[in-house]
Amino acid sequence: MGRIASLDVLRGVGVLGMLAVHIQLFAFPSLTRWNPTAYGDFSGLNWWVWLATSVLADGKFISIFAMLVGASIVMRPGGAGDGAAAAWRPHMLRMTALLVLGLLHAYLLWYGDMLVALALCGALFFLARGLSPRWLLVTGGVVFATASVLSLALTWSAAQSDPVALVLWREQWTPRPEVIALEIAQYRGGWGEQMAHRVPAAWEFHTWSFPIRFLWQMTGLMLLGMALFKLGVLSAARSRAFYLRMAALGFGAGTLLISLGLWRSFATGWDLLEYVLVSQELRYWGNLLVALGWVALVMLLCQRNWPLRPVAAVGRMALTNYLLQTLICTTIFYGHGLGLFGQVDRAGQFAIVLGVWAFQLLASSAWLRYFAVGPVEWLTRWFVFGRRPSFLRSSPAGAGV
Repeated sequence: MGRIASLDVLRGVGVLGMLAVHIQLFAFPSLTRWNPTAYGDFSGLNWWVWLATSVLADGKFISIFAMLVGASIVMRPGGAGDGAAAAWRPHMLRMTALLVLGLLHAYLLWYGDMLVALALCGALFFLARGLSPRWLLVTGGVVFATASVLSLALTWSAAQSDPVALVLWREQWTPRPEVIALEIAQYRGGWGEQMAHRVPAAWEFHTWSFPIRFLWQMTGLMLLGMALFKLGVLSAARSRAFYLRMAALGFGAGTLLISLGLWRSFATGWDLLEYVLVSQELRYWGNLLVALGWVALVMLLCQRNWPLRPVAAVGRMALTNYLLQTLICTTIFYGHGLGLFGQVDRAGQFAIVLGVWAFQLLASSAWLRYFAVGPVEWLTRWFVFGRRPSFLRSSPAGAGV
């Protein structure tokens, strides 16, 4: 299929937006991603940066990216009952490539990788591409809600039946200064020293967090993405009034839920059980709504013909840019580079995000003037289709959207 401009732009927005959230994991001890009071200055400009990130970015752009994976599954050659077998093989090879890249990324570079979750979920629900939009919406909603049900049930059960485990969990939630200091020392050290934290953190995500939460969350989002693509929502094909209503509902209701969750966390002093049972779930559903608000806003901008070609260029090289963000940020914050882990406050982190955004917008546009695809995308296509794709553009006249 020919490229759909709105999908490239939306993918670019997703990749760039994720960095505003992930920078916290690159720069600070891991617990501050969920409990911001655990480390670092949390006042003034730093507080406002954290608040804006929590309300507008955290959990929203990975949701958009998961929806786009679902849309890409629908876009594979062959319809619901025609050519399904022909579409299945390249899709599974594509998911295999993402899985391998994700595992290398998670265990060798950065434990916060999301490619493994996207690859596994994308492989599991390929056949759902043949469902009608209505059934995709219903199934996606049910699957997405399963993560909430499991999290609430397991947390409540553990709190009631195993008080010792609950005490240990609370200690992890508000770690002792020496635990924080150890993680900082590990990431300011060499690559081998970093592995002492990176490998257990990635393993915990793949063996605990993924089956309980991320499997259902990512799969539900992919099914919703399939439905939205079939309904023309992701290709900017709906009316301006439709997207205005979608944006108002998404940002309005989503921001309200997230704000209630944050208010509850502050009111209870970031208590563990209150966060997991109440605040986290309000944010979970609020994130989905705000993500839909962002989708609507991007579609409106595409319809208004805003100059979004640099963002689309980032989206066309989404996989390359996602991995490039890790290389840049680990070089800045980890000991094998500048070793600034734990030293840059939240305002400084956002300044770095702005710099990386500017670089990726310029570099992606420049790259696509001369090359057909990004380097990682080129290798992935070679693996999927079994033949070396064209790398150079036929004409360096400019990078089309």
